[in-house]
Amino acid sequence: MKNTLFIYLLFMISVILLTGCDHSMETKALPDPLEAGWEGQSVCNVMEENDQVRILRCVFPPGVGHEKHYHNPHTGYTLAGGKFRIISDEGTREVDVPTGSTFSKSEVTVHEVLNIGETTASFLIIEYK
Repeated sequence: MKNTLFIYLLFMISVILLTGCDHSMETKALPDPLEAGWEGQSVCNVMEENDQVRILRCVFPPGVGHEKHYHNPHTGYTLAGGKFRIISDEGTREVDVPTGSTFSKSEVTVHEVLNIGETTASFLIIEYK
């Protein structure tokens, strides 16, 4: 009985540790935004990189997206807006992203995006190191 209880507790602790809310296990298998592309083509390039930040410019013509990838904490600025389908752990949603808008995440995030609009959209993404 004691061995069974010990094994059960060990199992439950393992499940809790492995299924916590962080994406560390998942992100190790996913590309970051620079490595991720769309149908084998790169969509982001490095504008600047130093000890504190990496700044990416990502461009999405109509029908082009960004395969499933992760982001470390980051801030972004929309150079040219558009309409996107975003797929994440929270589900699928469609959003209009206006030119000049900003966004920020303080935790690791995972998603896939697709430009479903009629214009080319572009963003600056500032990742903190």
